Amino acid sequence: MTRIAVIGAGITGVTTASSLQDRGYDVTLFDRNRYAAMQTSFANGGQLSASNAETWNRWSTVFKGMKWMMTRGAPLLVNPKPSWHKYSWMAEFVGSIPQYRANTVETTRMAIAARGLLREKAERHGFDFDCEDRGILHIYTDKAEFDHATQVNKLLAEGGLERRAVAPEEVREIEPALSGDFYGGYYAESDFTGDIHRYTTGLAKSIEKGGAVLRFGTDVDALKVERNAVRLTWSRNNESQVETFDAIIVCAGVESRDIAAQLGDRVNVYPVKGYSITVRLDDEESQQSAPWISLLDDEAKVVTSRLGKDRFRIAGTAEFNGYNLDIRDDRVRPLVKWCERFFPGVSTEHAIPWAGLRPMMPNMMPKVGQGKRDRVFYNTGHGHLGWTLSAVTAEMVADKVAGSRTVNSAGAVISGDTAPLQEQGAL
Repeated sequence: MTRIAVIGAGITGVTTASSLQDRGYDVTLFDRNRYAAMQTSFANGGQLSASNAETWNRWSTVFKGMKWMMTRGAPLLVNPKPSWHKYSWMAEFVGSIPQYRANTVETTRMAIAARGLLREKAERHGFDFDCEDRGILHIYTDKAEFDHATQVNKLLAEGGLERRAVAPEEVREIEPALSGDFYGGYYAESDFTGDIHRYTTGLAKSIEKGGAVLRFGTDVDALKVERNAVRLTWSRNNESQVETFDAIIVCAGVESRDIAAQLGDRVNVYPVKGYSITVRLDDEESQQSAPWISLLDDEAKVVTSRLGKDRFRIAGTAEFNGYNLDIRDDRVRPLVKWCERFFPGVSTEHAIPWAGLRPMMPNMMPKVGQGKRDRVFYNTGHGHLGWTLSAVTAEMVADKVAGSRTVNSAGAVISGDTAPLQEQGAL
């Protein structure tokens, strides 16, 4: 049987391992943490949002970044300290502005395809992930932001998403818990939310029962691509071991850039830090005052999700500050204030802060497919849409592996029960 190594056990790596297992491959999943989903897939905003598929490659994003550079609590914060990685990434970001429209439409299509695949995996493997199938409501207090959303809606519709405009009074009807005045909103009824950590760990346990090997708490020390195999050296507790595989798939989030460089590839992922707070709804008033509908405040760049009866997740902001996981109070405080502004009845006494590094490519499109060498594949760089796109890019890269004559020369069993998905320019 063909052996595949997957590096990284976040949502992307685990869904990739699952899709490979569906096709009859012998899968080994590596992660340096003791458990799955302990980094960027631990406490994100929870939204599975085709309605948030707009890429960031616009001149207005560049101007906002410059304007907010000295504002510590701004939604977008750029550390001006010189860094070749950061500035080269930003140059490529600007260079991708002409692809804004095409990439937004394509991301919408991928997000819609991913929703059904993600649900199917959860149902087939039989685990719960606090899914709330109530849609996502985009809220606007400003006319200019609403007008831009109207233009974005045309691109989302081109990608196949139905998202309808709602008047201020309907905003309150959709989510009665909201306080404040609104210019209007947009509502995507087909979007939904869920706990990414519960999903990833549930799927990881299921594929392990199905025969996948989970090498957690291990460091991948070296990779050597040979003519007939890939030699992977890993260590745990100061003990080293070498294994051979027919192929590897890099799903290592912000670490993918360094791993790719070792393999002769350039994968220009930058770590864009995001923050979240998980508000414990320990009293009845907070439970009644917190929303069940998922919200997206485009101006503040804040998203929310209700994770069961007693948890309310609020996430957002983008910080360009290198490989830095420090949790800064001046970045967390705006999320707390946002909650208190729109949901004054919710107690924020027990708000647990978290920060994660989004692996973001300059063109905002995930890197999915084969590297320069045979037997090397990538599924990484999903940015703020890793949860949303994970199930579809897992199928895409698994199809790439299945179509590789070099990898499958040993005669793997190819029997996936999902139709192959066209890559459609995601490289």
